Amino acid sequence: MERQPYPSDLTDDEWEILKPLIPEHQGVGRPRTVNIREILNAIFYWVDNGIKWRAMPHDLPPWSTVYDYYQTSCKSLKSILVQQHF
Repeated sequence: MERQPYPSDLTDDEWEILKPLIPEHQGVGRPRTVNIREILNAIFYWVDNGIKWRAMPHDLPPWSTVYDYYQTSCKSLKSILVQQHF
């Protein structure tokens, strides 16, 4: 069953812009089992609504999964910025 969209969800056009920027699974570790678009929707919901991670709505991926992806992406971005000397 498909969930009702939140105002903070990515539009199809926004997703098409972001989709090529998301790295594919590299074959190391467990295969990806979550929908990355839903992870991004959950992060945008968190930002838009200022909620605690544990208050993530149940129709979005589990808060701990979203949090892990958020932390990993922040570390990756920091690494890229350091390499570029920003």
